[in-house]
Amino acid sequence: MVDDDTEFCSLLRDLFHEFGFTVDFEADGACGIARTQAQPYDLLILDVMLPGPDGFEVLRRIRQISRVPVMMLTAKTERADRVMGFDLGADDYLAKPFHPDELLAHVRAILRRTRPSVAAPVAVKVGDLTVFPGTRNASYRGEKLGLTAMECEILEMLMRSCGRVVSRDQLSQRLYGREASPFDRSVDTHISRIRRKMGEGRALILNVRGTGYQLCYQPELEKT
Repeated sequence: MVDDDTEFCSLLRDLFHEFGFTVDFEADGACGIARTQAQPYDLLILDVMLPGPDGFEVLRRIRQISRVPVMMLTAKTERADRVMGFDLGADDYLAKPFHPDELLAHVRAILRRTRPSVAAPVAVKVGDLTVFPGTRNASYRGEKLGLTAMECEILEMLMRSCGRVVSRDQLSQRLYGREASPFDRSVDTHISRIRRKMGEGRALILNVRGTGYQLCYQPELEKT
């Protein structure tokens, strides 16, 4: 965890230890980058407002060397800041202030998605689109898409419901454990990033206005 609020971090250290997590803390961005380079972690919790490189710059540099899951913590609630975090490769975003139980729930959800399963992953395939659940690996026409954990989970959910509409509430419930609020565009931001990474395959994901999204597999689309 990288956060310069030492009192806040001390409280969280006790909380995480109580629930069986081992946590390292750094108070500035440069040390956070160095620590992440030095050893592997299951999750990085990253504050946006940091001395030295801010959280966005830290995330940008870390994504050049690591695919560790990253959850951003911030007092900034503007949509542009959330979009920037997701565009740089954040897996989740939690606005301050928050209840400790909410933070723990987000941490557990990310770790469930990103920790490798003991069993070999079974591929989910729709045409030339393939996802390996639990591994954060997805490809289109044999090319890796470089999706985040949340993006992989969204794509898998759409693929498993191929031809049917998946509502924004269903996606939000799966990702965050809550229905989507009218002003929360996190799901839409993830969908936009998935489409961009799919390139010519972006036409497979349809926006059903006022409802949600649908993966519409049509072989003729893949030939274009």
